[in-house]
Amino acid sequence: MSEYTVVREYPYPIEEVWHVLTDPGQVAQWTTVGRGGRPEGFATTPGTKFQLVGKPTIGWAGVVYCEVISVDAPHALRYTWKGDEATDDVTDVTYLLEQTPVGTRFTWHHSGFTGIGGFGMSKLLGSVRKKMLTEGVPPVLAAYHLAALA
Repeated sequence: MSEYTVVREYPYPIEEVWHVLTDPGQVAQWTTVGRGGRPEGFATTPGTKFQLVGKPTIGWAGVVYCEVISVDAPHALRYTWKGDEATDDVTDVTYLLEQTPVGTRFTWHHSGFTGIGGFGMSKLLGSVRKKMLTEGVPPVLAAYHLAALA
């Protein structure tokens, strides 16, 4: 089984990081940096089924089907990830947030990829996620932080 993990440190309070990572309007801003999908129907409530809608490509319709499994705001979120509605291949995404002396440590963990195709997909998604969390999240966090101070 394949998986990937991305860890980033952000110099903002855990509540602000949680908001940017889970508010659909905020998520739509940072996911597009890596050409990811905007959330439709997302809520931080276990049992919520939602979609991440992106740009279709060859071999993919542009929709990821997800379901929220558990939430411990502002510390953890876990949801399923299915790249095709007709497939039985379901993977698992976990967000972990930890307050640090200088801000928040965020860990994105995506596991459950199987086979050679799953190995390739985990490498591709890991690369996209690194870009989103390194280039996409910081400016959205900065803007949200400034707005919160105003």
